[in-house]
Amino acid sequence: MASELLTKHEVELLRRALLEWGGPARCSDQLAVGMGFTDAQDLLDQCRRLRAALGDDVPLKAVDWARTLLATEIVFVSDLAGSGVEWSTTTGLADEATIRALRQIQRKLATTVSPYYGKHPSE
Repeated sequence: MASELLTKHEVELLRRALLEWGGPARCSDQLAVGMGFTDAQDLLDQCRRLRAALGDDVPLKAVDWARTLLATEIVFVSDLAGSGVEWSTTTGLADEATIRALRQIQRKLATTVSPYYGKHPSE
């Protein structure tokens, strides 16, 4: 469960990042596949499911944590596919605070997502 791994603020950051994929972010089918989704539509569908699971504190599989983390990293940083330079405008979260929180999340999830380091996050 998210509450056993992350703070409430960290969970909310992940939830907000997943929401960006349905808004200003622009994902190709190829990028979605690289992140472990079937295509861009599956990314949107899974982001809704993952946001709900995080909000309801439902246990996630390691592959779901890997997909959530990778989708968050890309949507935050990439100006070509994600929110990029508009992140603070669209989310209300400052870049500096976001990167600090994201680094904490990465450290806390390292053991959970380690099977997917350098690999395609699929089941």
